Formats: sequence, C-alpha cells, structure tokens
Amino acid sequence: MDTNEKLNQILKERGWTTYRLSAESGLSHTTLANVFRRNTVPSITTLEKICNGFGITLSQFFAEGEMVELTPELKQLFDRWINLTAKQKDAVIQIMDAMKQK
Repeated sequence: MDTNEKLNQILKERGWTTYRLSAESGLSHTTLANVFRRNTVPSITTLEKICNGFGITLSQFFAEGEMVELTPELKQLFDRWINLTAKQKDAVIQIMDAMKQK
C-alpha cells in the first residue's frame, strides 16, 4: 500500500475529514488538499505532522499489520519505561501481574 492509500485508509477508519486532520495536525487544509486531491506524496516533515495529528508515530504508519494508537497515557508510560533499569522493569511487570490477578 502506498503512502496516500494508507493516509486515506486511516482517514476512513476514523471517520475523519481533512478538516479534522488539519485541526489535529496543525497543517493547513490547503496543504492536506494538495496531498489528498493531487495525490502527491507528502514530505517526511509533513507526514510526521500528519502522523502526530493521528496520534501515531512514523514507525506505526509504515508498520505492516494492525496499527496500535499511541494514546497520551501510553506515551507517558513508554517515556518513563525507557529510563528504567532491567531490574526496575521486572518489578513493574510483577506489580502489573499482581494487579491483574485481583
């Protein structure tokens, strides 16, 4: 699937218009219209802003298979997770497992 097909697929899945994407991404509607109506491939910078508007990363955009949306809560969790030591990560997993059992 090419970039424009993928963008159209995400818009359709979410039921968004280009106006909504414009508001979420901070890009002008004219910029998005150029991408969608003229079927031009966006620059990496523009694509990154579009992905930010969708709440996904560039990696998620280009990943094959089902896409997982990175919510603000998950982003906060991942941002903190990467700074933990292996021992701390094990402790967090144990706590989560214990919470799941209740």
